[in-house]
Amino acid sequence: MAKPRILSGMRPTGPLHIGHLFGALDNWRTLQDHYECYYMVADWHALMSEYKDPSRIRQYARDNVADWIACGLDPERSTIFVQSDVPEHTELHMILSAVTPIAWLERCPTYKEQLQELAAKEVNNYAFLGYPVLQAADILMYKANAVPVGEDQLPHLELTREICRRFNSLYGEVFPEPEAKLTSTPRILGTDGRKMSKSYGNFIALSDEPDEIRRKVWEMFTDPQRIRRTDPGRPEICNVHAYWQLFDQERAKLVADQCRRAEIGCTDNKRTLAEVIVAKLDPIRSKRKEILSDPATLDELLRRGADKARAFAAATMRDVRQAMGITIHG
Repeated sequence: MAKPRILSGMRPTGPLHIGHLFGALDNWRTLQDHYECYYMVADWHALMSEYKDPSRIRQYARDNVADWIACGLDPERSTIFVQSDVPEHTELHMILSAVTPIAWLERCPTYKEQLQELAAKEVNNYAFLGYPVLQAADILMYKANAVPVGEDQLPHLELTREICRRFNSLYGEVFPEPEAKLTSTPRILGTDGRKMSKSYGNFIALSDEPDEIRRKVWEMFTDPQRIRRTDPGRPEICNVHAYWQLFDQERAKLVADQCRRAEIGCTDNKRTLAEVIVAKLDPIRSKRKEILSDPATLDELLRRGADKARAFAAATMRDVRQAMGITIHG
């Protein structure tokens, strides 16, 4: 019996960080056991915000794939590819844009929020308004049965489902309607207490060297009311404690009790946490370096992934053209 199929991806706009590890990559690794997985480097989506200086997108794409594999994605079990290596994505994007009302895009609940967050990138462009259509093309291209999403991403997937229903109602049942594969995504704040974001630079990267990790942990905010070492702490509002819960839940309970009883100070707490994070990320960083040291093998891996993705995409586009009656050849 064939496995159900999923599609997921990331924009290569910078180094991957622990938010990606706990929020997506750990889940992606597990999904390989139960689904036919297509994992995509969404470089056309990255261009939406990085159009002023797209020169680093390709390198970030390679770095990100190295991180994916270092975190457990298996190219023998998953199709790993770069979006722009499969031109059919832009073709289906064009077709879907013709059947998608502008009002659907303008009502997208995160549109204004992200417009503000990325204000410095000046993303008041067509690509940003229309990126949900390209996202729909990505998902529908592989006739995905499910898409792994957190609850905050459900509106985006619902828009894909609406586009899918509209296309099928106009031209016949070409695409399955993708279901949400809800994933438990921990809320991970940046080291400065704000939302963790590459644009804020408030993250611990998977590729950070040990001393850089120690520096970032040292600068993390703690309980603002704990001024003296003897003051009882409130771990429930402390960002350092939140990181403990990510990296060692059992030890987090002990540290929280010690904090409440003022048996451990913030300085010692940060020092210990930093070493735990260093130990957790060390094998990922080492594997990543090994992958990037052999560019020919990485190139071949991405070529094979693109070939497999293109074969599927070409078949999908034949179905689309035939359903629409716009087949030119044959």
